[in-house]
Amino acid sequence: MQSVKALNLAIRFFVVELGALAGAAYWGWESTSGAGRWYLAVLAPAAVIVVWALFVSPRPRIQVSKEAALAIELVLLGLVAVGLALTGPLWLGIAYGAVALVSGLVNYAFKP
Repeated sequence: MQSVKALNLAIRFFVVELGALAGAAYWGWESTSGAGRWYLAVLAPAAVIVVWALFVSPRPRIQVSKEAALAIELVLLGLVAVGLALTGPLWLGIAYGAVALVSGLVNYAFKP
């Protein structure tokens, strides 16, 4: 079980968390043009960082129940997946969403 937990934590960081930042920046860049694309490409990942740090991180600033943290995580990463599906290849948004969902559920199962 420890190896599953360790593998999930690696996937969670390198694919899910960093992917959320990259996906949000990509959505921000592709969803508009002109100077606005620079703002969105910076502010969208910043919003992901803030929500993640406040509610989902291993040491969140605002303590919520395990279930609420999972719900916030799934909504946040679901928005990233939808953004990727709308602005990039559809398969990328679907694949990211599936990996994020499975990783979130596995992490929920291992949380004390």
